[in-house]
Amino acid sequence: MHPRRKKRRTFHRRKVCRFCAEHTTDIDYKDIRVLRNFVTERGKMIPRRISGNCARHQRRLTQAIKRARYMALMPYTAMTASS
Repeated sequence: MHPRRKKRRTFHRRKVCRFCAEHTTDIDYKDIRVLRNFVTERGKMIPRRISGNCARHQRRLTQAIKRARYMALMPYTAMTASS
């Protein structure tokens, strides 16, 4: 590396918790439309560092997704194309 070159700092905007911003604290396992936003196409839960949720709401969201899966409102995994 050249001694006079400066490293550029990249600025990453901090994600804001969607539930804190909207002041909605009720995360319900029956509300599938909301829960789908936090699950990938493969059926995996999106982690907190990617979704931007705070720890409290991520825990509640995780619990709601697990309950919805148990009640068969959401799939555990993606549908596979079997031949």
